[in-house]
Amino acid sequence: MTKFIEKNTKGLILCLIIAVISQYIGNKVPLVGPAVFAILIGMVMGQIIKEKKSYMDGVRFTSKKILQYAVILLGFGLDLSLVLKTGEESLPIILSTISTSLIIAYLAYKSGLLEGKIATLIGVGSSICGGSAIAAAAPVIDADEDEIAEAISVIFFFNILAAILFPSLGRMIGFSTVDGHAFGIFAGSAVNDTSSVTACASTWDSIYKLGSQTLDKAVTVKLTRTLAIIPICLGLAFIRMRNAEKEANNKISIKQIFPFFIIYFILASLITTIALAKGVDISFFKPFKDLSKFFIVMAMSAIGFNSDIVKLLKSGARPLALGGVCFIAITTITLTLEKLLGIL
Repeated sequence: MTKFIEKNTKGLILCLIIAVISQYIGNKVPLVGPAVFAILIGMVMGQIIKEKKSYMDGVRFTSKKILQYAVILLGFGLDLSLVLKTGEESLPIILSTISTSLIIAYLAYKSGLLEGKIATLIGVGSSICGGSAIAAAAPVIDADEDEIAEAISVIFFFNILAAILFPSLGRMIGFSTVDGHAFGIFAGSAVNDTSSVTACASTWDSIYKLGSQTLDKAVTVKLTRTLAIIPICLGLAFIRMRNAEKEANNKISIKQIFPFFIIYFILASLITTIALAKGVDISFFKPFKDLSKFFIVMAMSAIGFNSDIVKLLKSGARPLALGGVCFIAITTITLTLEKLLGIL
């Protein structure tokens, strides 16, 4: 324990300080959010601090382990019974958008446009739940800090675009302004990160004075999408194991690759569901959800600190192009299916 403290303290304190500052700024500018500020401040600190060696153990621990703890705590925000109820209506849309985004990402990789890990992170982040999905998938595929930072940056750009454009787009297309049901499903399905889903849905509620109708629906659909983290991460772990076996020409133990933190994520979701069924108020789990978000911000601080800015700038256009194609495809499919299913 003493050795762990000696090795990791400096890096952990640095990431904690950056996270606190980023949380404060991000709360003032919710459209951007703390995670993006954490990456940016982390990158700046990475350039300012010349003697980085003494920080690196704590920074690596934060970018790997703290990130996994964040995903586990994320499970405390999931009421599986509510997710299943919402899934009856929105599941066809969710499955279609996730499948489309992952197929596009796979084609980008196979065509040589992008490396497999960054393509996977952008595909998963676009289709499931933005930064949280990237946080869950990154350790499973052993993505490095540059790849994570790049994927988060792409997701951030299209988050802001969606939050700004979608209320106007919804008005042009003809979403009902009497209730927020249809637009809530659209925002919850087509926007990838929670902060932008909230901003988009809240704007619709505010414009048409709908209270929190749109927001409630959008957040519930978004939580349903979050559950897709489980099969996606397990699938990625299986693919990674098969690829590792081919490269080593030998059997690889599932224990070496299996994302055990996903099991704890499932357990946290089950605990939440059972507790709520027993009458526990949802507010009881708020501290766990808040801590999860803060851990993600801490991890983004570490990822920013350890990122190569020059490399990120050089390779920025292609990841952005993939994010754009996923963004357009997901939006189009969501609108099409809402029309076909009689929601719109």
